[in-house]
Parts: sequence; C-alpha cells; structure tokens
Amino acid sequence: MTAAGADLTLRHPVERFRLENGLRVVLAPDRSVPVVAVTVSYDVGMRNEPQGRTGFAHLFEHLMFQGSANVPKMEHARLVQAAGGTFNGSTHQDYTNYYEALPAEALERALFLEADRMAAPAITEENLRNQIDVVKEEIRVNVLNRPYGAFPWLQLPGIAFESFANTHDGYGSFVDLESSTVDDAADFFHRYYAPGNAVLCLGGDLDVAETEQLVRRWFEPVAAREVPPTPPTGEPSPTTVRSDVVEDRLAPAPAVALGWRVPDPVGDLDTYLGTVLLAELLSEGDASRLERRLVHDDQLAVAQSSYVGLFGDPFDVRDATLLTTQVHHPASVPTEKVVTAVHEEVGRIAQDGVGADELARVQARTEAQLLRQADSVLGRTLAFANAELIHGRAELAGELAARLAAVSPEQVQAAARGLDPGTVAVLELRATGGRR
Repeated sequence: MTAAGADLTLRHPVERFRLENGLRVVLAPDRSVPVVAVTVSYDVGMRNEPQGRTGFAHLFEHLMFQGSANVPKMEHARLVQAAGGTFNGSTHQDYTNYYEALPAEALERALFLEADRMAAPAITEENLRNQIDVVKEEIRVNVLNRPYGAFPWLQLPGIAFESFANTHDGYGSFVDLESSTVDDAADFFHRYYAPGNAVLCLGGDLDVAETEQLVRRWFEPVAAREVPPTPPTGEPSPTTVRSDVVEDRLAPAPAVALGWRVPDPVGDLDTYLGTVLLAELLSEGDASRLERRLVHDDQLAVAQSSYVGLFGDPFDVRDATLLTTQVHHPASVPTEKVVTAVHEEVGRIAQDGVGADELARVQARTEAQLLRQADSVLGRTLAFANAELIHGRAELAGELAARLAAVSPEQVQAAARGLDPGTVAVLELRATGGRR
C-alpha cells in the first residue's frame, strides 16, 4: 500500500464482543460529538427468501415497526422522535437493517426498543394484513405504475443468473404476499431474526464499559435460537450471451441494460476493487468513457450509468453480483448500436489500459465519497455494521478508501478484460406506450 493510501485509513477504534445468545456486538466510540447511532443488521435479505414467500424480507422490514411485547404500535417512532432522534430500516440482497441516530443520553432508549422487537415483535393477523397492503401499494407506486420501475434491478437478474435466490423478485409477488399467514411470518421471524443471526453496531459518544453493560442488560434476556446457514448464492460463471426483451408502456424512451458477472466481493476483494473503479471510470462524470462516447460524441444516448451491486453499493453484497451498465436512448437509435458502442469502450480499456492520471481522478472521487459517508456517526456506524456482517471485519469499512487508492491501472485493465461480450446479459426495454 502506498503512503498516500495508508493516510486514507480511518483509524476509529473498534471493540467487539459476543453475547451468550450469539448476538455479535461492535462498538465504534467517537467522543467528539454528543450523538450515538444504533443499528441492528440481520443476516437475512431478499436472497434468503424461500420459494413461495418472495418479498418476505421486505415485508418484515415493515412488520418490525408495528410494535413489540412492551412497545405499542407507533410507540417506537414516538419514543425516538421525542428524544430528538431519527430512525429507519432498509432491505438489501443479503441483509435487513434497522437503525436510530439519537442524542447520546438516549442510547438506552434505543437499545431497549431494538431488544424488545428482537425478542417479540407484534406478528398479528391485523398487522400482517395491514403491512401486506402497504407493501403492495409500495410496489404499485414504485414499480408497476412508474416508468422503468422494474428496470433493470428486478428484471436483469432473471436473465443474468440461474438460481432462485438470485433470480426471483425480491420486492415480492402479490400472490405470495396475499397467501401468507401469521404462522408463515412467525416461522420466518423465528428462523432469521435469531440473535445469533444479527450484528448490533453502536457508534458515537460511547463509554465502552458502560455501553457493554447496557447491551448485556437489554439483549442478554433475548432467547438464543438456532442460526440458519448463510445461503450459497454464488453461481458458476456464464459461458454464453443471455438476452431478453421487456415492454414498458409508461416509459418515454427505450433503454438497454448490460450485466456482467464480476469477482466475488468477499472471497476476492482485491480483484473486485478493480471492477468497482472500472464502473466509476466508465460512467461517473462528464469525462467518463461512456458519457463522452454515448452522450456527447456519438449522441447515442440521453443518459447512462454503470454500477456494481443490485442497489448501487458495491460493498454491501456477497457473491454473485453484477457490473451493470444501463443506457437510455432515443427511439431512433437501434439498441444494437448502443450495445456495440458499450462493448467497444470496455474493449479499449481491456486492450489499451487506463492512464495513471485518469485512474487517480476516479480514485479521488470514490475515496471522497467513502470519507464523506464516514463523516457522520450514523453513516460510519452503518458502514461498520455492513462490513462486520458481510466480511466479518468491521474495520474493513475504514480501510476501503486506502485499498481503492492502492488499486493499479493493471487491475482496472484486468477488470475490463473480465467484461466479456460473449458472456454478457442484455435486457432491452421497449417503450410501447408512446408519448402523450
């Protein structure tokens, strides 16, 4: 690692311990501001869902806010906001998390709330039906009645992968959601929301000894349960081109998405980092390769983007995942012409490499994004939690900027060579509604 790269390492201290019920606890104290962040990440995401229960990971993100044994419905929100804090949750491919950011004196309140719903959320018929309706409406608004609503994040995996874990609609089908029962929900909670399947990460104005006592007070009474194995989501690399066409009556213009399998984000992180920077080099900023070629020079597109990971965060996902390039183009431009141009630009990097100055510009932007995220207590705590859950090392979150700074032009060139036109997945979106 270069000296410059080493200087980018965030040296926040990290303490960890494990409770007898299996809960992993990470403490990242920072006494510079009187704020704390509390996040509980459960090792269950969209890829864990059993067949017939698609959308359950996302459904549970909603259910866990409907009250628990000692917290009435809506009381979680009231208690956090009354303390001057904020809260939320999110569902990802490989985990679901819940978090609060509060004044430091409200730490115990947040621990009580999270422990109570870890022990006994209110999984009732009324809550289940109500939240199924909420999720269905969310799908209507965000996917079914929005231009490009499923493109490409829900549609491309179905042609890029083979296994149910990687191909199914993680937002959930109405049939699966409507047919689910309270027993189904209780079974999902019992299986995946065990303390041993979670990471509790606390950051900010913490006294380590006092915080450990508080954690033990509230979380040790949560009963231990068997922890499910991490699902094997990796797949053999494709050997042929895969393609499909979808129609969107709401879209004002056609689009195309290309997806390439990339190295294992966990087992081959150093190689993977070259792919992360390649995606940035291809599409971020006016000087990027695809922006210049597709939008400015050849005027083949009105917009383009490239990213690694289904949700655009390359560091919160396990194998298998994609580098995706999506391009929105005028109806007068044939899809094949866009796809050819993308392959040509990737091929130039694969053949000619990338200059040190161009790579340094991309590295600086990516590093700045990571460091800016780490400026806030909540952002830093969430990053530590993700790194602990996905990689087994919270400290990795503080090392990523430095490791990206150490990536060589040769690594980015090798990543481009891995984007083989003969193994790409291509999803063409046809705008069938026309302008109104």
